[in-house]
Amino acid sequence: MSYDEGMAQRLREALSHRHDVVEKKMFGGIVFMLSGNMCCGVVDDTMMARVGPERYEQALGLPHAREMDFTGRPMRGFVFVHPDGLHTDEQLGSWVRRCEDFADSLAPK
Repeated sequence: MSYDEGMAQRLREALSHRHDVVEKKMFGGIVFMLSGNMCCGVVDDTMMARVGPERYEQALGLPHAREMDFTGRPMRGFVFVHPDGLHTDEQLGSWVRRCEDFADSLAPK
């Protein structure tokens, strides 16, 4: 499993205000779970963002976002965000908030 530890640390910091975060190795990288629900993660040097099916198309329209397609088929509700779209803490924070909003809308596991 390979992932950018610097990006993972930035996500840890962005989620540090929460007490329900658990890290898991998945998808060849690392994911951050909130109350048992997948929120976001890092695969290679790219952020994996779970935005949910209702905000999926909107997220794809944002700069540096693309379909998350491990198996050749897009995973609806998830997008990859290229590192070029995450240079600043504000850019990263905006994506993290989208992911938190969706994860918080789900029942805890």
